[in-house]
Amino acid sequence: MSIGHTLLGLLESGPRHGYDLKRAFDERFGHDRPLHYGQVYATMSRLLKNGLVEVDGIEAGGGPERKRYAITAAGVTDVEKWLEQPEKPDPYLQSTLYTKVVLALLTGRGASDLLDAQRAEHLRLMRTLTERKRHGDLSDQLICDHALFHLEADLRWLELTAARLDQLTAEVRA
Repeated sequence: MSIGHTLLGLLESGPRHGYDLKRAFDERFGHDRPLHYGQVYATMSRLLKNGLVEVDGIEAGGGPERKRYAITAAGVTDVEKWLEQPEKPDPYLQSTLYTKVVLALLTGRGASDLLDAQRAEHLRLMRTLTERKRHGDLSDQLICDHALFHLEADLRWLELTAARLDQLTAEVRA
């Protein structure tokens, strides 16, 4: 996820302070990984330097000055280009799980227990996400669906690999 583009998109509705941007980000996108304040301000500093945002006002307070940021025309154009560009699908050709299976076989260990343990972990996470989806709002339901579909694909791969384990073992150890 591009934090910079996400913050720019949030600024399109109007100027905001860094604290407000963090809160809006966390409410919409940061359920599992909220932004740190330092990340917000470092990103805003970079966007300011690149001319994608400007300081719309500064308020003095009991603590440090509070800057209110506004998106510039260049920032709007940048967000538009980002939104129009399709995301590159990740083909998962460098899978840690695949690496573990092959290394287990290369080192004379069995991979069957590894696959079983991974299957159990995937099913546990799927139950957790299904429960979260059941009680969540539409945004939560959609992000859980996305994760569940990926986990289902992983489970299919685990089953396929388990079915071909003898053949893979012979090839790897040859």
